[in-house]
Amino acid sequence: MTRKSRRLWLLLLCALGLGSATALTLTAFQDNLVFFRSPSDIAREAPKPDRAFRLGGLVETGSVMRETAPDGKPEARFRVTDGAHGVAVTYIGVLPDLFREGQGVVTLGKLGPDGTFRASEVLARHDETYMPPEVADALKRSGHWNPNQGAAPPAATWNTLEPAPAQPRRGS
Repeated sequence: MTRKSRRLWLLLLCALGLGSATALTLTAFQDNLVFFRSPSDIAREAPKPDRAFRLGGLVETGSVMRETAPDGKPEARFRVTDGAHGVAVTYIGVLPDLFREGQGVVTLGKLGPDGTFRASEVLARHDETYMPPEVADALKRSGHWNPNQGAAPPAATWNTLEPAPAQPRRGS
């Protein structure tokens, strides 16, 4: 075997090893990635069964029901909406102190066969002015908020099925 052919084989083996390592790494990352979806995204295209993802939106006013599960743990049932669509959510555990109706929320979990989202984690927004970027994007896409027309209206006003009416531009 000539020196030139040995280098070619070595180069091919290195490329094969690097390609295999890259493929394994990407496969491992894909299994651990958690995607964000709004209720409208779920209505448009349901995620794969048993695929964990984040569901974000606003807690629908009048939808929160708290009870105790048979094992004695607190259980909450509520709906998350982006104004256009809503998804029923169940969560077993203690909800964050900032959790309330009409406020932004991001939940982590899986969508069940019955269409109910079973959350393993619930994150509430931090204060009156904070909104998770994913929730803000979903509200913009659904037509409930246009940042060019000023600050976001109160969260409770987004809990409708109608897009917000267009507001006159300032300085016009």
